[in-house]
Amino acid sequence: MSYNYVTVTREGRIATVRFDRGIDVNPLSIDAMKELTEVAKSFEGDTETSAIILTGNGKNFTVGFDLKDPAVKDRISAGVMERREILAVGPKMSKAWEDLQPMTIIAVDGYCIGGGVALGVACDMRVASKGAIFWVPEIRNGMNMSWQSVPRMVNLMGPARTKQLCIVADKISAEKAQSWGLIEEVAEEGGAYELALEFAKKIAAMPPLPVRMIKQGASVAANALNHAVSYMDIDQYTVAITSEDHAEGIQAFLEKRDPVFKGR
Repeated sequence: MSYNYVTVTREGRIATVRFDRGIDVNPLSIDAMKELTEVAKSFEGDTETSAIILTGNGKNFTVGFDLKDPAVKDRISAGVMERREILAVGPKMSKAWEDLQPMTIIAVDGYCIGGGVALGVACDMRVASKGAIFWVPEIRNGMNMSWQSVPRMVNLMGPARTKQLCIVADKISAEKAQSWGLIEEVAEEGGAYELALEFAKKIAAMPPLPVRMIKQGASVAANALNHAVSYMDIDQYTVAITSEDHAEGIQAFLEKRDPVFKGR
């Protein structure tokens, strides 16, 4: 199958998935997220792959959801049921990657923002170049952090760091992300993919069945209650984007100024 924004290459038991919007900052459009979901699902029934590396365009992993995507206007004007379905694209993408049986490794260069972080924490390992920047600015746009990513972050960082990342919403370096537990390894500048490939080769050299068994055991232990405590975040998001604060946050972003929130 051919894709507009995603390429898949294979080397033995290792697959590399690259997504590139053709824009340096590599934002996640609705169409790009649907392709990433389809790619993840294409590995269902695949017994030949032990490790999958997911990376961006080499400059940036992604700056998150594209607020200039025409779908933004569509979801604002849509009815509640239709809006809810539009908003499900991101969570479905994250879940598709979380459900994969091979080990998944995210290789981050440059920015990893918002939805990029949500996608990253749905995978098994995260490797970043020394200059990478992680940021969860959703609250600055009057939104909650959704895509069922909050419990996944808590699994990695604990509740306090998750709140700091998502509520204080400061940009953090790769080194700080590693110290917080958001990512596992930091590579030299521009070396995230190469380091991810090193890990992938080590995984691919292991017996394939125990790799999947151990991954499944660890994931089930960590994620057992994740859905129970986050199934409602899509509805919270649906409500949040109807608020005046959300409109102010988006307008401030487009006008490159600080938002003024009033709790409306």
